[in-house]
Amino acid sequence: MWNKKRLILSVTLTLLISIVAFPAAARVYIDINSPYLKKLPPAIPTLKNLGIDNRHQYLMKELAELLGDTLSFTGFFKLLDPDSFLVDPQKAGLTRDLIQFENWRSIGAELLINGGISYKNGILKIELRLFDIFGRRLIIGKRYTGHIGDRRKIIRRFCNEIIYHLTGAKGVFNTQIAFVSTTTGNKEIYLADFDGYNIRQFTTTKNITLSPAWSPDAQWIAYTAYRKKKPDIYIKHVSKNLPGKVIAFKGLNTTPVWEPIQSLLSATFSKDGNPEIYLLTSSGKIIKRLTYNWGIDTSPTWSPDGKKFAFVSNRSGTPQIYIKDLDKNQVRRLTYEGSYNTTPEWSPRGDFIAYSGVTNSHFNIFIIGVDGEGPYQLTRDTGDNESPTWSPDGTLIAFSSTREGAERIYVMNANGADQRRLLILSGEQTSPRWSPR
Repeated sequence: MWNKKRLILSVTLTLLISIVAFPAAARVYIDINSPYLKKLPPAIPTLKNLGIDNRHQYLMKELAELLGDTLSFTGFFKLLDPDSFLVDPQKAGLTRDLIQFENWRSIGAELLINGGISYKNGILKIELRLFDIFGRRLIIGKRYTGHIGDRRKIIRRFCNEIIYHLTGAKGVFNTQIAFVSTTTGNKEIYLADFDGYNIRQFTTTKNITLSPAWSPDAQWIAYTAYRKKKPDIYIKHVSKNLPGKVIAFKGLNTTPVWEPIQSLLSATFSKDGNPEIYLLTSSGKIIKRLTYNWGIDTSPTWSPDGKKFAFVSNRSGTPQIYIKDLDKNQVRRLTYEGSYNTTPEWSPRGDFIAYSGVTNSHFNIFIIGVDGEGPYQLTRDTGDNESPTWSPDGTLIAFSSTREGAERIYVMNANGADQRRLLILSGEQTSPRWSPR
């Protein structure tokens, strides 16, 4: 027999019922591949009181604001000012037949996100719906049950539903960002949710820790640390206290990156004298050497299909980005503009590589097509901007910048629009890396 506590746990964050879900495939509301993205204007009124005591009525406004903040992070939306709303959310209906679509259309809304909330005996119940104003139809409706501490997860789950139904692609609201920070006085790796919330320290090497890299399943992070007075590679589980791995060949062991298909690891080793890129198992056993050149080859980044990788080499005299095709065993130079190009990262869609290059004595973020189209400069006149990393859907880029003095982590749309700081933390923050979903 289930007791009350077990029942609560069983339904926490569980979707109880899909009220109605009309297929959105008939219309693409947001084309995430368009370089000229038109932001949709949604109206998000305060959630309706479906049974909340006076002490928790703040949740109605808080959750509506959290919905707006979460969706705004994508750069797909331009929220309407609640002061312009013609409808009292506490008196308005929540279902299609009770909604006055004309009132929302007259203030410029194209989408309506409404809902209601109840809180009783420690149990939080939230109803959320997304409506197409012009089509006068319900796109998606969900009900969730959980604890009050789960409310942020519930809102993110519904926002993922919204993004999927409007774009046909999965959202980024369950992803994380790893980065290096000097908060403790040493360079340590920290983790944060995609929006900078829930910051926590991941490593405690009390020395220099660099180059975090997520495994394809987002369960492990490889990184470089100077625990024994030289750089070696460590692999640590994100949440469980499991035995990790240490890769410590003679010489330098740096810039670990996971291969996306077989969960192998690539890294730069100088064990044979010259820094070259190698492919190895996740336990550290070398499978094969990937580059052969007198120059320094480092910072590998893999194509989504695992058939190619880009890397930095000074074989032409200055650091430039190259691509190696493993099937053809051919290397070609990708970047020709600028005398110093580094920290490449392949886009999740496979079409572009983001990197940092020097212009006018400062680092800036560029993207270049894998076919050589471009490059396109995304940052300018804002100090040094380095270490770009793509969101898993390819619509956002996080990076570090000195535009406010100390290095901080920022995020922008993939076309360079809407550049804003991601988080506030003491010390300097560098080397962001976005997790897979």
